[in-house]
Amino acid sequence: MASPTKFSLVLFFACSLFIQGTLAEVICENLPMNMCAFAIASSGKRCVLENNKNARGETSFTCKTSEVVVERLSGYLETDQCVNACGLHREFTGQSSDAFISSEFAAHLCSPACYQNCPNIVDLFLNLAAGEGVSLPSLCQNQKENHRAMLTILSNGSPVGSPLAAPAPASL
Repeated sequence: MASPTKFSLVLFFACSLFIQGTLAEVICENLPMNMCAFAIASSGKRCVLENNKNARGETSFTCKTSEVVVERLSGYLETDQCVNACGLHREFTGQSSDAFISSEFAAHLCSPACYQNCPNIVDLFLNLAAGEGVSLPSLCQNQKENHRAMLTILSNGSPVGSPLAAPAPASL
C-alpha cells in the first residue's frame, strides 16, 4: 500500500504539470501550422498563417504574429469544433473579407453553432466586415430572413415550422 506521503508527492507533481501546461505562453511563431489560423497570442495579437513560395515554386507556410489586437481572448487557440461550425479550415491564410461574397460562408458564419458559440471567429469576421463597411449582425439577419423565405417557398406556403408537411391532395 502506498504511503500518504508518496501519494501526496505524486499528486503535487501531476498538479504542477497541469498548471505549467495551462500557463504556457502562446507565441504564434512557435505554433504548429495546424493550430495557427484563428489563434491569438498571449500578447493579444492574432496569429496569421502566411504562405510563401520558394524558388522552385513550392509553397511553405509560416505562422506569424499580426498587428491586429484582440482585447478579450489573449492566449486563445480556436477549437476544431468552431472551425468546422463556421465553415472554415485550418489552412486559412491571411485575413480577408473576400469570404463574405459566398452565401454558403455567410450561412455557416451566421449559424447558431458558429455565431453564438465561437466568439473569436465572430470577432475576427465582425472586424473584417466593418473594415469593408458591412455590418455582420445585419448580414446575419438578412441570412436568417432569406432562409425563412426559402423555407416558405419550399413548403408551398405551409407554415415555416413544418417544411416536411404533406402536400395538399390533388383535386380531380
